[in-house]
Amino acid sequence: MPLFAIYCVDKKDSQELRAATRPEHLDYVARLGDRLLAAGPLLDGDRAAGSLLIVDFPDAAAAEAFAAGDPYNKAGLFENVRVTGWRKVLPEA
Repeated sequence: MPLFAIYCVDKKDSQELRAATRPEHLDYVARLGDRLLAAGPLLDGDRAAGSLLIVDFPDAAAAEAFAAGDPYNKAGLFENVRVTGWRKVLPEA
C-alpha cells in the first residue's frame, strides 16, 4: 500500500485562522476513514504550528490533490506544504 506523509507548516501568527477552520478541516480528514494511519498537529511548545498526516493513497497525485483540498490549505493557513512517500518500518505489524 503506498503511504504518504503530508507535512504542513503554519504561517506565523495564524492561531485564529487555525481555530476558525479546524471543524471543517477535521471533517475533511475524517472522510479518509481507514486510509488515515495518523494525523495531528505539529507543536511549537504547547501550541499548534502545523499538521502531519500519514495516509494511504493510490499515488502521489491523489495525496497532493487531498493536501490542496484541505480547508486549512484553502484558507491560507500554511506557509509550506510537503507531500512525500513514506514507508512504515516499525513497529512491525
